Amino acid sequence: MKLKALMKISLATLALSMCAASGGVGATTADPVEDAAHFGPPDRILFWSQAQKVAGFRNMDKIVWTREVRAGDKVLPLPEAGADLSGFEFRHNGNSMSVDDYFNSQNVAGLLVIKDGKIVYERYGLGNTRNTRWLSFSVTKSVVSMLVGAAISDGFIAGIDEPVSDYLPRLKGSAYDQVTIGNVLQMSSGVEWNEDYADPQSDIARADLSTLGTFRQLRQKQVVAPPGEKFNYNTAETNLVGMLLRSAVGNNLSTYLSEKIWRPFGMQADANWMLSEPGGGENGGCCISATLRYYGRIGMFALANGRLADGTEVLPSDWMARSVAPSPGNKDYGYLWWLNDGGSFRAQGIFGQDIFIDPNSRIVIAQQSAREEADRPEDWSLQDSFYKALIQVLESQP
Repeated sequence: MKLKALMKISLATLALSMCAASGGVGATTADPVEDAAHFGPPDRILFWSQAQKVAGFRNMDKIVWTREVRAGDKVLPLPEAGADLSGFEFRHNGNSMSVDDYFNSQNVAGLLVIKDGKIVYERYGLGNTRNTRWLSFSVTKSVVSMLVGAAISDGFIAGIDEPVSDYLPRLKGSAYDQVTIGNVLQMSSGVEWNEDYADPQSDIARADLSTLGTFRQLRQKQVVAPPGEKFNYNTAETNLVGMLLRSAVGNNLSTYLSEKIWRPFGMQADANWMLSEPGGGENGGCCISATLRYYGRIGMFALANGRLADGTEVLPSDWMARSVAPSPGNKDYGYLWWLNDGGSFRAQGIFGQDIFIDPNSRIVIAQQSAREEADRPEDWSLQDSFYKALIQVLESQP
């Protein structure tokens, strides 16, 4: 990875200016007409050019079918408290980097850091502002996990040990006969699937994620391991969770999300949820398009164990604890959440989307990005180095 030379910058001044709605240092606001000229074909989203990614990720409602997630009248306050980050730099693989270096090398569209419920850092790039909606990709999976918890709390789902096919009869007689809701939430169904984003012939690259298309594709798959034992990341199965939720709740997921979390927790703006087909169900594995502050508030909701600001429990009292407990098949994965050492956890999406939650420091870090590659390990490693250094600085401050 090529890194720019170290640039010494004063982030104490920067932190204050970046809490504004501007696009950040040197950024310009996106031009809708220019964006429209770069929209790529939706069935090739994994292979879009850089210009297509930037334009498309913030305009998905103009490219694919979506359903609105409505916000309410009350907005959860996010007070601004600029942190003293003067002279901040971090090291990765022997190189020193500034925040500018990180933004440029990772094509970051937005970065938000919240500590103890207050914004300590907010910055935008690639022409985005705090009002820009951006595609979340698999960050949506963790939101769907929360909705499963809400459905259990509401009595729509009996529990995670229920067979998936009890809620989705079209899967009767398939490899999913013995698969439970918990197995799917932990990505351990034992059913074959190839999630290689770089391979045009992989299951995910060729997936038809419409309702009937998902059923057809998954009914053809074979059992390769006993349910619950082997981790295998599978976006199509989170579509199944979405279908299962719609069946159990008897409503659209966007409406249920709005009623259970979006409005009660005080999201500041509406969002869009990608549909699997015109007029169909929401894509459970991807994707909600929303502002960066939505990312931050979802992190705060998770940090609050699924409780509203007034203490009302939306999720079962133990749901988040169970959601971020290591799975038998993968110690780094829970119920559609990625787990880190030290008790932190995250919702992650390809091309650099992230909601990082650290209960110990009470810090939430939200990121939107248009990385060059969907899932390059070096990029996640760099991101982790940046987060670790940033948290250390913030923990040392009152």
